[in-house]
Amino acid sequence: MSKVALSKAESLRQSILAQVAEYYQEVHADRPFIPGKTRVQYAGRVYNAKEMQLMADAVLDFWLTAGPYAEKFEKKLGGFLGAREVVPVNSGSSANLVAITTLCSKQLRHPLRPGDEVIVPAASFPTTVNPIIQNRLTPVFVDSCMGDYNLDPAQLQAALSPRTRAVMFAHTLGNPGDMEAIMTFVRENKLYLIEDTCDALGSRWDGKRLGTFGDLATLSFYPAHHITLGEGGAVYTRSPRLAKIARAVRDWGRDCWCGYENPTDGKCGIRHQREVPGMPGFYDHRYFYTEIGYNLKLTDPQAAMGLAQLDKVEEFIARRKRNFRYLYEGLKQFEEFLHLPSWHAKADPSWFAMPLVVRDEAPFQRHHMTRFLEEHLVETRPLFAGNLLKQPGYQGVECRVIGDLPIADKILRGAFFVGVYPGLDIPQLDYMIETFGNFLANF
Repeated sequence: MSKVALSKAESLRQSILAQVAEYYQEVHADRPFIPGKTRVQYAGRVYNAKEMQLMADAVLDFWLTAGPYAEKFEKKLGGFLGAREVVPVNSGSSANLVAITTLCSKQLRHPLRPGDEVIVPAASFPTTVNPIIQNRLTPVFVDSCMGDYNLDPAQLQAALSPRTRAVMFAHTLGNPGDMEAIMTFVRENKLYLIEDTCDALGSRWDGKRLGTFGDLATLSFYPAHHITLGEGGAVYTRSPRLAKIARAVRDWGRDCWCGYENPTDGKCGIRHQREVPGMPGFYDHRYFYTEIGYNLKLTDPQAAMGLAQLDKVEEFIARRKRNFRYLYEGLKQFEEFLHLPSWHAKADPSWFAMPLVVRDEAPFQRHHMTRFLEEHLVETRPLFAGNLLKQPGYQGVECRVIGDLPIADKILRGAFFVGVYPGLDIPQLDYMIETFGNFLANF
């Protein structure tokens, strides 16, 4: 392309991006909150013109799969997390699948094998548990703690057996589990640890970021989460070996790590000079498969959005913490009816949402309260699946269960959450508190 053509193309690009910003202001900019008329969401996208401009920029380059923006996003996210290796994927659920499948790799000295046991809380999001089942491992279900709703460390020893190989759990709604007790158990028994931090981007335990304690950790970038790419997720680890396997699992199972650079010879420079045992001559390394894999990559427009979101992530975290504190103080007056959340002294949560549990002795049930809130435009959600073993899809799943799981049942019966996400401001939080009060005034 000539210099004149390049100049014209760049001029057109800048004109398009300027119009995208103008369009954002006209169509997407925030509208004023009207109490009783505007829905108070539990979560949502928080963005401005920058996200739309970067996505448009990626589309103009017409990278339809992972490309330059994906590489930039991977590096920037790794810098924020303090993680040596980040493997972006197309969802948080895929991230959990990749993480568990990675630990089953025959390339590892001590891989997980069919029938090996993985300890997991019964009160889990389904796709924290599903990869365990899908990889023919055996979940061992333990109960949760009342207040922080995380895995109960007091049950770990009872869950241990000669087949126990790993622990996997999510930090519930951004609230850190007791990492001191969990890490002691994991180290003493030489177990793998997978941290699901899909709800906990930015949370810390004793000053250390969650996701950096275990062997692998996962993130989700669904619109409800701390940052969004629309869809999207990531696996991260300090281990280059685990990261290489995770990339293979994500990329159809192929061994090649060259990415999109230098399509002829690959980044390694010897793409067509690899030998395969039992095959004469050389073989194209991009079609050499060492894992049972999938195609779970994110796209470049998604990664472009993620770059803009990462510029805002510290602000998002601060606003989530502020909103949580404000809402917590406002709801303390209702503790006669509601269990408010608790957290450990060493925990610094980056809250996904505010969990609440209707007390057993309350003169109403959860659905009475949540229906009233929803009718008055305050969004609520159950605390995910509650006791997963009570869900129809998990009937007959091969597993072990420790105890009667009374807290998981309490979560199933009485827990729900409301929003603290950065899109909420003080008038909306005041309206939420007022709406709780209006319902409880009847009792």
